Amino acid sequence: MIVIDAGSGMPPYEQLRTQLARQIRDHSLAVGTRLPTVRNLAADLGLAVNTVARAYRELEEAGLIETRGRAGSFVAAGGEEARERARRAAADYAAVIAGLGIDAEEAVRIVRAALAATA
Repeated sequence: MIVIDAGSGMPPYEQLRTQLARQIRDHSLAVGTRLPTVRNLAADLGLAVNTVARAYRELEEAGLIETRGRAGSFVAAGGEEARERARRAAADYAAVIAGLGIDAEEAVRIVRAALAATA
């Protein structure tokens, strides 16, 4: 179930993207599940079509969903690909931090602050 909080400081597309990504990662939405059309989901949630389209586009860029033309959008098997991208990004970050001489505790605080800013 997707809930959009109009009073939230987080944009609606990001609320939608975050909730769908969570459902895909925790397997509430199984690989191969067909997602509602952009128009139908927009109507169901009271959102603009472009808002839902942006969330779907970002999920597709992250490898969590795939669009098969007129057949629609489906949960992709690439969720593991997204995790692998995150692991590579973390390794790159760790290399930068080491090069800058920043200790691990400070590096984790930086990451937590960045994550909090996107939540």
